[in-house]
Amino acid sequence: MENNQTAIIIPARYGSSRLEGKPLLKACNKPIIQWVWEKAKACPLVDRVIVATDDDRIYNACKEFGAEVEMTSTEHKSGSDRIAEVAHRHPEIGYIINLQGDEPLIEQANIELVIKGVKNDEKADISTLVREINDVDEVENPNLVKCVFDVNSYAMYFSRSKIPFERNIGKTKFYGHLGIYGFKREALFKMTQLSQTTYEMAESLEQLRALQNGMKIKVSTVANVPVGIDTMEDFEKFKSMVEA
Repeated sequence: MENNQTAIIIPARYGSSRLEGKPLLKACNKPIIQWVWEKAKACPLVDRVIVATDDDRIYNACKEFGAEVEMTSTEHKSGSDRIAEVAHRHPEIGYIINLQGDEPLIEQANIELVIKGVKNDEKADISTLVREINDVDEVENPNLVKCVFDVNSYAMYFSRSKIPFERNIGKTKFYGHLGIYGFKREALFKMTQLSQTTYEMAESLEQLRALQNGMKIKVSTVANVPVGIDTMEDFEKFKSMVEA
């Protein structure tokens, strides 16, 4: 069987340290996971969209609104591990997009950039997005991951620290990472089977495992900043936007 399908797989957990059960919080009478799924389904470059979860409540909710959804192990430590389990079951899928289930306002154009980044570049194992940071507080914020990349738009490093160090003020730009990834099938399996690396453990950033093992991550720059939902305050902000 040819593995030439492109699939968006949305990992969704019920447990969250900051906002438990957030995939099922409703705005306009739709759970957040449905908002994300609908954005994914609207992308013309995608053959299928699958929600990957370890929770019966999320599974049942997804079935109710018509999503393709699969149960996964409760032992996974990352979203990449969860989507890899699903991808293993589907040899027809050659390109996998890991779309977070807590970004209901992600733009279709952004998803398409990630797909093109990994499909159209033979050297790229993985693709992702960054956006320019213009706020000083954001540059210093360890919760916003920064990225530096080379002249060919391949990631050199990701860090919670301010990178690069600004010896000469005003001579550089800073870029923040957006947590969506595209994988070639073999690259996803390779990364999830590798052991954690020193940089990954130091920064708690899974993508550093790929970089430290010589894998190439293609970076595309976007202008907009999607609204991610990590706290109840984030959810209320999103809800007020869509219910206005």
